[in-house]
Amino acid sequence: MTAPPQTTGSAAEAHPEAIVEGVGAKAIQGRSLGQIAWMRLKRDKVALAGGVIIVVFILLAIVALLLDRVFGVLQPNVGHQELIDKSTLAPLGPFGGMSAAHPLGVEPQNGRDILTRIFVGSWISLLIAIGATLLSVAIGTAMGLLAGFFGGWVDAVIARIMDGFLAFPLLVFAFAMAGVIPDAAFGLTGDQLRILLLIFIIGFFNWPYIGRIVRGQTLSLREREFVDAARSLGAKNRWILVKELLPNLVAPILVYATLLMPTNILFEAALSFLGVGVKPPTATWGGMLSDAVRYYTLPYFMLWPGLAIFVTVLAFNLFGDGLRDALDPRSR
Repeated sequence: MTAPPQTTGSAAEAHPEAIVEGVGAKAIQGRSLGQIAWMRLKRDKVALAGGVIIVVFILLAIVALLLDRVFGVLQPNVGHQELIDKSTLAPLGPFGGMSAAHPLGVEPQNGRDILTRIFVGSWISLLIAIGATLLSVAIGTAMGLLAGFFGGWVDAVIARIMDGFLAFPLLVFAFAMAGVIPDAAFGLTGDQLRILLLIFIIGFFNWPYIGRIVRGQTLSLREREFVDAARSLGAKNRWILVKELLPNLVAPILVYATLLMPTNILFEAALSFLGVGVKPPTATWGGMLSDAVRYYTLPYFMLWPGLAIFVTVLAFNLFGDGLRDALDPRSR
């Protein structure tokens, strides 16, 4: 009688079906593109820190809007003349009049609390920046989709319109609009009208930048197999644009929107600094910087609104860069 053949290896190798049965209850699950992007974003600590700062600033802006315009609790225009030196018009005390009641000090000459005005100015700056960004994204996405998908004379006409908007002197137009706008229009008055005007000016004339990006992506996507498959099944152009192409453009649109936000914040601050933004005494970060120019010997007055703009813009840039890396499968 011959001996049984010798086997080598483990029991698991001899009976692989046992492994399959053992892991049957815990099947391997795939990850969506959103889950993969979130895993990549979580590893970028700098981008997460920027995102946390953005969320904090947005929440503070919402609270400031409610306390300022809805409940009327904040009083950013109330001065404290007892804290001002009558001879020099400078705040009494060290570091611009810092104290427990006024942590960031008070403004020269009028004694208004700087922290309160920065707090109130946050909702105006972020509201204008977010509104202008949404308007630019909406117009730019629509025009870029049409230009890239249809091509031909449609693409040529939209491209010339983009060139015209890019060559338009936006700052000069803002000055002209601010000079001719009435005190009441479209049922709005005062700050409401000014905020709507700034959103329109900044958003309407900045859409060609995102329009060019969407157009380039659409030119590449319209040649893909899934577009041919949808067309072969009888899908109309409207269906292909909305259901096939637009979902594949969410990533670049989202990334560019986060990078466009800081640009709009800086532009709104520049317009307020030049005196064509929201009119005083309404608190804005750019307006506070404009007032601080007259008191160049008191650097504390200029430091805080400039620091608020710097931190907000830096947070959006860091988060936008991290989001771009997370959504780009070719980046490491």
